[in-house]
Amino acid sequence: MALKSYFAQNQDLATQMNNLIRIVQLNPVLQQVLVKSKSLQLEHYYVGAGCVTQTVWNYLCGRPLNEGIKDLDFVYYDEDLSYDKEGEVIDRVGVLFGDLPYELDVKNQARVHLWYEHAFGYPIPPYGSLEAAVNHWPSTATALGLRKDADGTWKVYAPFGLNDLFGLIVRANKAQITEPFYVQKAAKWKAKWPELKIIPWNE
Repeated sequence: MALKSYFAQNQDLATQMNNLIRIVQLNPVLQQVLVKSKSLQLEHYYVGAGCVTQTVWNYLCGRPLNEGIKDLDFVYYDEDLSYDKEGEVIDRVGVLFGDLPYELDVKNQARVHLWYEHAFGYPIPPYGSLEAAVNHWPSTATALGLRKDADGTWKVYAPFGLNDLFGLIVRANKAQITEPFYVQKAAKWKAKWPELKIIPWNE
């Protein structure tokens, strides 16, 4: 496992992106989502975070690709901040992917600031774009989104690169989260994937 991870980690970015896409396509659940999502006709969206990162971890660790994956993050950006409009998208995604073995977590990233303080105890400013939202996700390895456009082009957004992902490294992205939240997340992931290297908050 370590040797496989080493060679995946120490590659140029184009090779890493190709490896990421290849691994994701081996997961029939993610492959189905990435192909079918185009029918939603959303302009700005990504499938990302845990379901993608954990598929790669499973691949590198020689495990079934869906092992330990709880939910699928489907994020999009719409300047219509109404609760009802987000509900419509949640319903459409639910109809399309209701038979998946994952829970669906569908969020309009343009309106996260409206509920974040209630959920986490402190306010955040609005995100100016979908990519700005990904920039604030809790770890460098999980700050990752991808989609397959109607013309077959793959779009990958990884603001911290892919080295930590392929290196099985969990490192805090301190742009928004708190230390207790990171410690809790890292411990949960480590329990499922003991091969992970957890970088302490203060390093």
